[in-house]
Amino acid sequence: MKELEECLEALLAEVKPIEKTEYVALTDACDRILGEDIVAQMMIPPYPKSAMDGYAVRAENTSGADREHPVTLQIVGELFAGDYTKIPCKGGCAVRVMTGSYVPEGYDAVIRQEDTDYGEKQVQIYREITAGTNYCCVGEDIREGEQILARGTHLRALHMGLLASLGIYEVLVCERIKCSILSTGSELMAPGTPLLPGKIYNSIAYMLRASMERQGIQVPFTEICGDDKELLKEKIQQCLKTADIVITTGGVSVGKKDLLPEVLEELGAKKIFSHANIQPGTPTIGSVLDGKAILSLSGNPFAAYANFEYYFWELAAYLTQNASLKVRRTQAVLSDPYPKVNKLRRFVRAYAEEGRVTLPTAVHASSVLSNMRDCNCFIDMEPGRELHPGDEVKIQYFK
Repeated sequence: MKELEECLEALLAEVKPIEKTEYVALTDACDRILGEDIVAQMMIPPYPKSAMDGYAVRAENTSGADREHPVTLQIVGELFAGDYTKIPCKGGCAVRVMTGSYVPEGYDAVIRQEDTDYGEKQVQIYREITAGTNYCCVGEDIREGEQILARGTHLRALHMGLLASLGIYEVLVCERIKCSILSTGSELMAPGTPLLPGKIYNSIAYMLRASMERQGIQVPFTEICGDDKELLKEKIQQCLKTADIVITTGGVSVGKKDLLPEVLEELGAKKIFSHANIQPGTPTIGSVLDGKAILSLSGNPFAAYANFEYYFWELAAYLTQNASLKVRRTQAVLSDPYPKVNKLRRFVRAYAEEGRVTLPTAVHASSVLSNMRDCNCFIDMEPGRELHPGDEVKIQYFK
């Protein structure tokens, strides 16, 4: 039996990052992956500006100034943010300026208004300052030709402000990844239809779809397919045409109607792994067809969800080169006993908070869905280990 890490590494080695890009409006670019380097085409700020409300001066004209010996300067103009008036710089003069306003050529500092008498025609300066005080030079923030963001950057809200400051209104980003879901099993019915005898509602697809769409992953195809080999082949091929990743649920074990292994083989899929060292979800299959990964999960809800969480996010992060899609793995201290010793590595549903992890339920059957509602992670438990309160355990948070 292979370890999960080996299986994941082998699957990633068979696929390539998605290179397709598209232009989107800046207003739609947040949380996307940047598809090109961004190089500044202008200086920021584009003009010398004041960092304070006060008076633009030549610093040398404030020499020796204090409250006992103020320096008096003549006010030769007034500028507000947005004004751009060239005012000649003369000895012994000052220009009234506001925060963000243009500082005329020749003036090299701004005395804040709190260090003056707030004069309107002439102003008394109560403090000596040096050149550059409260003065923002052209290009102080960003220089023209400077690389601002690198290709592959996960764009956040602060990046939107940075791009807007450069006048950029359209951004080249990587296309969103697409994943199609095929739920297999003649027992499945869609919610919203009357439940027939011997049938159950399809729940797993809704968990997986919600998880993916919450992270910006598109799900163009979600269908149920009965236990029919030819129909399964047709549906898988449809999935491959619509998506970058295909997920199937059910049909991976050894029952008479577990047709997925045979169907994948007949389609020509390359099996990368199956029957890894994990419970639940041991029969999970990873394969590749037409250069696209197919992740075939168990039909049991927790088995499907836990293995989806382990494999899918690492796969999606690799294909999109978006590290933020990776899951969070850490250590926590166990609060409850888990006396069952397993021959295989085991995922145990749990709830973690502030460094401690609890088991909200005593029932850990992979087919049980209801007790997952109070869980936010699973414990990644080594084979042959019995867990006691106070033990440190490895956990993986649900995405």
